[in-house]
Amino acid sequence: MLQVPFIREHQELVIKRLAKRNIDATEMINEVIKLDEERRQTQSELDNTLAESNSLSKEIGMLYKSGNADQANALKKRTTQLKDDSKALIEKLNAVSEKLDELLCKIPNVPNDLVPAGNSEDDNKEVYREGDIPELPKNALPHWELASKYDIIDFELGNKITGAGFPVYKGKGAKLQRALINYFLDKNTAAGYSEVQVPHLVNEASGFGTGQLPDKEGQMYHVTEDNLYLIPTAEVPATNLFRGDLLAESELPKAITGYTPCFRREAGSYGAHVRGLNRLHQFDKVEILRIEHPDRSYEALNEMVEHVKSILNELKLPYRILRLCGGDLGFTSALTYDFEVYSTAQERWLEISSVSNFETFQANRLKLRFKNSDGKSQLAHTLNGSSLALPRVLAGILENYQTENGINIPDVLVPYTGFSTIE
Repeated sequence: MLQVPFIREHQELVIKRLAKRNIDATEMINEVIKLDEERRQTQSELDNTLAESNSLSKEIGMLYKSGNADQANALKKRTTQLKDDSKALIEKLNAVSEKLDELLCKIPNVPNDLVPAGNSEDDNKEVYREGDIPELPKNALPHWELASKYDIIDFELGNKITGAGFPVYKGKGAKLQRALINYFLDKNTAAGYSEVQVPHLVNEASGFGTGQLPDKEGQMYHVTEDNLYLIPTAEVPATNLFRGDLLAESELPKAITGYTPCFRREAGSYGAHVRGLNRLHQFDKVEILRIEHPDRSYEALNEMVEHVKSILNELKLPYRILRLCGGDLGFTSALTYDFEVYSTAQERWLEISSVSNFETFQANRLKLRFKNSDGKSQLAHTLNGSSLALPRVLAGILENYQTENGINIPDVLVPYTGFSTIE
């Protein structure tokens, strides 16, 4: 959530940057300024009213002590009126503050200057590409057919148990899935990230803190009786580990990693592009997350990008990196890099990771601060990235490593799987 002082001081900049998201924010920003002025005025009136009431109360007490009851009783009429005025001002202040907060919750993060303008994913800017696209056998298959041929993923069985988008991994497919999780976690912890295991259900405060609520409420599975939400990503519980914290500057950065299943309704998703592992309602993902000093958060973002690159280089998968345009940028993000692996059998790019800097947007919602060198509290910057999301990485391995005789396993994963081929 944007801070009101930032909006007041950089009104034109905020409107200009939000235009990259194809949003004309002029009316919203003007309304924020107006409501903030009203809130300040009401707060000032309330403070003056309470100060006068306190002063009169002391004066009345002194008058009673000195035997001037008539004067004291006369002043009590004024204090009664002041109490009524205070009550009305408090109600007005609460109403204005609530209206202001509701409006602020609707305003997305201000894009970084590096974010290209654009309307959709077609306008994202490719900034890096690595790896050669392999030449596959003439009878090469997409991963969902390979999964059936080698009996390693059963989509129909998952549909029987739960519904579409909940696959069952079997045999070497399950072992490969577990190998990827362990490999990703080992790579992340070796890079300095501390591993955590977090709940897979979160409350409303956690969903609000990272911006999933109210923006993505319709995409989350809601346990209505307990008012809890199944996590769409480990970002939500992992970031909320620090909700409400006041950290010492020396404690920064905080770097953590964790594996969780992720649950997304993906309402409205259909068509050939979502077949197999391309889009699921339940999938596994390993996340990396950092709490950073604002002065070095973009350096940290580049470090996270390089870290994900190192993993994909070891897996020897062809991939590219996109800088997301304003029209494709997430609600909470200031700058996002998407990683996509090339699916040779499908002849298309598949997103496997997003690495983002949220600057102070999440921290303001989370009330996550640190004490700077001057001893003043300051909002931290939050960053997170997939390292990595498993379904499309697995799809990329199955398709790009297929041969006429089976599927080879990337060398770096063999110590984790215990086998080098799926035949």
